[in-house]
Amino acid sequence: MTTHYYTASSLDGFIATVDESLEWLLKQDIDDDGPMAYPGFREGLGAMAMGAHTYEWIMRHDDDGWGYTLPAWVFSHRELELPDGADIRLTQADVRQVHAEMTERAAGKDLWIVGGGELVGSFADAGLLDEVWIQYAPVTLGAGAPVLPRALDLELIDVARNRSFLCGRYRVLRAE
Repeated sequence: MTTHYYTASSLDGFIATVDESLEWLLKQDIDDDGPMAYPGFREGLGAMAMGAHTYEWIMRHDDDGWGYTLPAWVFSHRELELPDGADIRLTQADVRQVHAEMTERAAGKDLWIVGGGELVGSFADAGLLDEVWIQYAPVTLGAGAPVLPRALDLELIDVARNRSFLCGRYRVLRAE
């Protein structure tokens, strides 16, 4: 079981604009059947966690509403409306506790930390982040939400081109 941070980034290291928009990303050319594409990545997942901003963005922009069948933990300090029948837990718990719950529910499959920012940083701080997958889009944003607001040592373990995207897969190196 591996805990992944899978995301897209501008070339200058941002996952969203200052006003939290992903419009820059949605107009990029990618092959969903190509190397390191999201559908192939998603096949190995058993559970996911995200912050409230990511959850709210998905709910506003996904035409199907909540389209995930994975059990999900949404970190939030406020009440959020949840879609009927969705396997979603709102939480304020420590990431270690949530990671343990996710691991149990994932039944041997991998875990996905969705979005970015402080939540991914918290998993990294706790030593719970194993891999970082970044799909670099051919655009710069100049400012916005950083791809990962932490200093981490990474080892490149795979690289690919998927149409417009430069895709990198990295292992998180732990201090010895």
